[in-house]
This record gives sequence, structure tokens and C-alpha cells, in this order.
Amino acid sequence: MGCFQARKSDLDLIFVVEREISDAEKLDFLAYVAEWNGEAPEKGIELSIVRESFCKPFVYPTPFELHFSQAHLKWYQENPQDYVEKMKGVDRDLAAHFTIIERFGTSLYGRPVPQVFGPVPREDYIDSIVFDIEEAKEDILENPVYIILNLCRVLAYLKGGECAGEEPAASPEPLILSKKGGGEWGLKFLPQGFRGLIEAALVCYRDGTDMTVQAEEGECFAEYMLTEIRKNLEIEPLEMGS
Repeated sequence: MGCFQARKSDLDLIFVVEREISDAEKLDFLAYVAEWNGEAPEKGIELSIVRESFCKPFVYPTPFELHFSQAHLKWYQENPQDYVEKMKGVDRDLAAHFTIIERFGTSLYGRPVPQVFGPVPREDYIDSIVFDIEEAKEDILENPVYIILNLCRVLAYLKGGECAGEEPAASPEPLILSKKGGGEWGLKFLPQGFRGLIEAALVCYRDGTDMTVQAEEGECFAEYMLTEIRKNLEIEPLEMGS
């Protein structure tokens, strides 16, 4: 998507398999993953293994065989057997990953993306991205860059091609944006009072630096954005967390 930042971005990978895989196979695979993760950027690798039958036609919420991320590295290192036995289930976030893959993804090995991944219904993608920002008021102080830019791109998607101060188009074009693209959209279409906050988030995202926000300012932005997102979900019509 053109905005990789080695200090702020992870590497997102999806492995698609034809059959269920055993715990022994998972352990063998994770030994390689832990090695790869040591060579990855600061935020590491995030990956999921998913069976092909859940990718096309798309199933939501999507079952997965195994998931790994930097956040789970300690658990895996301390008790790998427990990790592979418990790290499986369904993941609503995969709807967002698959949507990005369909639009921007690269096949590193195997068949081309369109042959493996079916389209993700709009309502599933919306549920996935809204679920990701439901705790934004609480999370914005701990992870302001991600939350600020992510809120912008969620609202941009819901508004589609609509521009501030204009009548919405009959069928607005969905905007699948990166975090950088979401922030740039926010600068153009959100109230001027939030401009400094969004600009600061974009600078930190670009430079890979940390950001601190005042509690009142951050919570005010999150509350405004969540209210706008709820309004647009009513138009869908959907409810947050549905």
C-alpha cells in the first residue's frame, strides 16, 4: 500500500492450506517462524494459517488453524505445546486482512490471489473493521498513532466517495485505505480542530517515532469519530459489534 515503516509496521502473512494440520506440523512450522521473526522489523511477523475451504467462498467469522504474532512470542517460547493446542479458533480480523489481500496482496508462493480468495462481503468487512476500533477511547492514550489513523480510515470507508459539505453520491465508491491514506483523508474532511492531532500522528507514523496525546484531546477525538462511525453504521444499517 506504499507506506511501510520498519519501526511501526509488521509483516502480514496468510498461509492457505488444503487440509487440517497436526500439532506436530504446527510445532515444526513455528520453529521456522520464530527464526524468521528474529530477522523481521521491530514489530515482527503476524501470520495466520487458514484452510482453503474457508477462503473461497469466504466464511465469516473465519476459522484459522494457527496464528502467530509478536504479542504471542513469549507464550510460544515458554510452552509451545500449549500454544499450538490453544491457538486456533475464529478471527473476525481476517475479513479485513482478506479484503486488503484482494485489493493489494501479493502471492509469494502458489496460485494467484483471485484463485484462492473469494470476495469478502461488505457487511463482513465493516463488522471486522468496526470491531477493531470499539475500544478506541480507552486505547488511544496507549497507542495513539494506530488508533487515530485507523479511526480515520474506518470512517473514510463508511463514507465512501462522499466529500465533506457535499451531497453523498448515490453509490459512493468504498475507500480501502492504508493508515497513512486514512490520515490524509482525515486532514481533508474532518473538522479543522483535529488537524494538529492527525498531522502529528502522520509524522510519527512516517518517522517511526512515538506519540503522546493529552487524555482530554485524545478522548474527544475518539468520541467524535465513534459517534460519526455509529451514524454511518445506522445508514448501512448495522450496529457496532453486530
